[in-house]
Parts: sequence; structure tokens; C-alpha cells
Amino acid sequence: MHSRGGALRRPSNGRGPLVMMMNLTFRIPRIGRRSRAASATCRGDQSSQCERDSPISTHSQTPQRGLVFLMAMATGLAVASQYYNQPLLGLIARDFDVDVGVSLVATATQIGYAIGLILLVPLGDRLDRRWLILLQSIGLTLAMMAMAITQSLISLALVSITVGVFATMAQQIIPFAAELASPSSRERVLSIITSGLLVGVLLSRTISGVVGESFGWRAMFMLGAIMAAGMTVVLAARLPSSVPETQESYGQLLLSLSHSFRTSPALRRATIIQSLLFLGFSAFWTILALFLQTPRFQLGASVAGAYGILALVGVPLAPYGIRIFGRHHLGNAVRVGVLLITASFFVMAFVANLAGLAVGVVLMITGLQIALIANQTLVFNAAGSARGRFNTVFMAGQFTLGAVGSAAASWAWSVGGWSAVMALAAICAVMALIYQWIAPIDRRD
Repeated sequence: MHSRGGALRRPSNGRGPLVMMMNLTFRIPRIGRRSRAASATCRGDQSSQCERDSPISTHSQTPQRGLVFLMAMATGLAVASQYYNQPLLGLIARDFDVDVGVSLVATATQIGYAIGLILLVPLGDRLDRRWLILLQSIGLTLAMMAMAITQSLISLALVSITVGVFATMAQQIIPFAAELASPSSRERVLSIITSGLLVGVLLSRTISGVVGESFGWRAMFMLGAIMAAGMTVVLAARLPSSVPETQESYGQLLLSLSHSFRTSPALRRATIIQSLLFLGFSAFWTILALFLQTPRFQLGASVAGAYGILALVGVPLAPYGIRIFGRHHLGNAVRVGVLLITASFFVMAFVANLAGLAVGVVLMITGLQIALIANQTLVFNAAGSARGRFNTVFMAGQFTLGAVGSAAASWAWSVGGWSAVMALAAICAVMALIYQWIAPIDRRD
């Protein structure tokens, strides 16, 4: 039997800032081999078309040089598209001459993301993920173009729903990467993919704010459409096809979501822990700009954006934590990640100055990334052929508690200021730590 893991290859240089940052800590794994049938068909044919069209599954895989980094960049671009509008709301309100209601644009995007997460991501277990990803990428391109030319606030909000729906292609790519990877390389592959996702989340608001202030809010959405179109072309050229892993009907796929959460201890445990951590993460970023604008600092939103760039330091640090603490079992790495996040909130509560915030942000992002990589690897190891559905549950939990965190942080800020916000975040992190200790761990995961 052929080995499903492969030797690691070093990525070539000169592939842009995201790849350069990832090269600090990763080498590209060969994520599988071609099936025997595909090899027979393609024997003697070294063309990219033959390699791309060979179907793959967890038992028959195709090595693609640089494919992991491509998927990471596509994940980052997709997830970033749902956050472009947030720094632009003031410019949009001024352009449409409205004082209230502009926040509907951001809210509509999040509603669309929730719809796509529940209704589209599970389809990856039933259909060829390559075509799902390409169709969503095309849809995202068209939606971003529509955002750039729409002429009313209501139509902008409606189109924002479609942006959110198609942005969930990021959650198609993640289980696809896990499918392509052998069990021995899955953690490394997911480290790279989730790094791309986090970079997209952290940089999207900063880039959007700069472009919007310099060229107008419509220019940012047009730039987003151009990037999405380019991403579509490259993905079409490089993504392999996949073999559907289940024949269940669409209705059965949706009904199995709650069943998966109830019956899989690994999924339930990872979802609860990561969602509690994400609640605190969302609370912090919701209030940071307001905290920096107080008389104590008198700083603008650009400084909050600078903290987003600083947070990128934690992205390449996380894989070292995984290698050191997750060597014997990934549950240990999760525990370390939770401890780092808990410590970060205490640091930012008691050392609430610019330096304390800087240290806290790096600790928070490092811990969040360690926990996310480890938890997501455990989830996919337990998922079998239900990777899309397991990922839906895992991400839906984080999305839900993230929204709760933003709302709760606004309330905490109004009643107790920064200390109350950090107390809220710290309590959730401690709850995750307690659950991490008491929830049963299957050492085979």
C-alpha cells in the first residue's frame, strides 16, 4: 500500500507577503498521491490538465507543489471580503446621506455568512468540492462588483447578504485541505490554511480603511472584485477534483448537523472551547477602537488597525507551540493555547497602556491560533467522511458566540468600561480552560 503522507518540500520564494510570512515556519507537505486509476490514465502525461482533473479522495490523492499555499491565500481573501465594509461605514453613510441604518450593511454580511455556513458548506460532503469552490468564487466576484456600483443603501445591504454567502468558500477550502492531507501531515496543512484565514481577518480592515480613505469606498469593493476574479482563475487552474464522500440527500446532510454535535465528543469539545475563546476575541476587537479614542489615549481608528498588523506576529509563532506542546497529543496544545489567551486578557486588564495592549494582542493571537489549529485537526481526525458537516458545526459555534461577544462587549463597555470588557473576555477564557480539563479526551483522536 502506498504511503499517504509525503516528503515536505520547501516553497519557492517570491510569492507575496502571505507566503513569505508562512515560510518562516512551514514547509509545503506533499499532500497525497494520485489514485491508481488516475495514474494509469495519466501515465506518461505530465500536463497540468491531467494532474488537475484526476479525482482525489482520502484514499487517492494528488501531490500539488504550492497547492497548500494557494489554498491558504484563497481562504484569506475569501474571509477578508466579509470585513471590507466595516471600516467603510462612515464613508458609505456620508455618500448616501444617512445617519442611521448604515450598520445594516455589516449586519447583512454576517447574516449571509451564517446562511452560507449552514446551507452551502455541508454540500462539500455530497458534491465535488472543486466545483463548489469555483462557483462560490465566481459568485463572490460578481457580488463585490455589485457592491461597487449599487446606488442605494437598501440594495447595498441586500447585496451584502450575497457577499457573506459566497465568502463561506473559505469553509469549503479548509475541509478540502484536510481531505487532501494524510493524517500525519494534516496538522501542518491546517496550520498553513488557518494562518491564511487569520491573516485575512486581521489585515482586511486595515487595507479597507486605507483604500477607502484614499480612493473612496467603491474602489475597495472593485479591488475586492478584481482580487476575487484573479483568485478564481488560479484556483480553476490548480485545484484538483474530489470524489464525494457520501450519497446522503441534502435534507439528510442538514439534519445530521445536530446529530454530529450530539454524538461526537471530539467535535463537541472542540466547538465549545474554541467558541468561548472566540467570544473573548470578538469582544476585544469590538471595543479596542473605542478604548483608544478615550481621553486617556485620544488615538484614532488607524492605531487600532496598527494593532491588527502587530497581531500578525502571533501567526508564525503558533506552529512552534503546536510542535512543542502537541508532540504527544494535540489536547496539550489546546490547553497551552487557552492558557495564553487567558493570560492575555489579564495582561490587558491590569496593564491597560499601549505596551500592555501590544503584549496582550500577541499573546491572544498566538494562543488563539494554537488552539484553532489543534482543535480543527482533532475535529477532522474524528469527522471521517463528514468533514464539511463537522466544519459547519465547528465554525457555526464560533460565529454564534462571536456575535454574542460583540453584543456583550458593547453592554460591558457601557456599564464598566475597559475593565468590564476584559473581565467578560477573561471569564470566557477561564470557562474554556475549565471545560478543557473536565471534558473527556479520547487519546486516539
